[in-house]
Amino acid sequence: MHASDRIRKVEAVVIAHKEYGEADRFVRIFTQETGKLNTLAKGVRKIQSRKAAHLEPFTHAALVLARGQTFWIITQAETLHAFPAIRDDLNKTTDASYIMELVDKVSTEGQPEPSLFRLTLESLKRINDNPDTYNAVRYFELRFLDIAGFRPELQHCVACKKTIKPEDQYFSPLQGGILCPQCGQLDGKALSANQDTLRYLRHFQRNSYQELSDVVVPPQVRMNMQKILSVYMASVLEWQLKTPTFQQQIRDKTRGVD
Repeated sequence: MHASDRIRKVEAVVIAHKEYGEADRFVRIFTQETGKLNTLAKGVRKIQSRKAAHLEPFTHAALVLARGQTFWIITQAETLHAFPAIRDDLNKTTDASYIMELVDKVSTEGQPEPSLFRLTLESLKRINDNPDTYNAVRYFELRFLDIAGFRPELQHCVACKKTIKPEDQYFSPLQGGILCPQCGQLDGKALSANQDTLRYLRHFQRNSYQELSDVVVPPQVRMNMQKILSVYMASVLEWQLKTPTFQQQIRDKTRGVD
């Protein structure tokens, strides 16, 4: 067996970990070189272990892996970015958890996805560095949908194909885009999408993050955009994501809503 088949050096973001045995831990990572991997960190829960701090969720780390009989074994770990603000703020933690949940659901074991890796790492940095994370998370969602092949149609009605006019519309999670008022009224599962919501969705879809970072989205539009993208994300993944509900509970408590 060639040395490169037995030993790998990877750059990774830690998705999650789970305790195994008395001292070991399973660590699921998303790597730049080989996509998602399920790995094993031996002895990491022992007091004298130096690897534990480098293998916490959301950590961006440089790892050395050795092939075991079933799993890749993490033999060395060094933190590249710890993202301390994410760990110290519950809202930021839930936002980062949401991103990693999406990455976990869409990525395939052993399949490199460099565009998604770059987007994930950039998004974690933005969440860590910015007091208001709303724009960073919505930008991630729309780029994530592009990468996954589910870019929502926001210019033409997905049913009748007519160009959307400047008026209140509907959004169809099942059909993947905007419905004109006539077609929207025929779709019992369509969500309302007023003019302002559609305008901001288009703005976020077509511009770079640098052009969006300082955009102030009105509160009602924020809620509408988040609802549309959350429902659409659950539809395309065919999975009810866990984090959005927890995110809303945390924000309601922060605002003092019972």
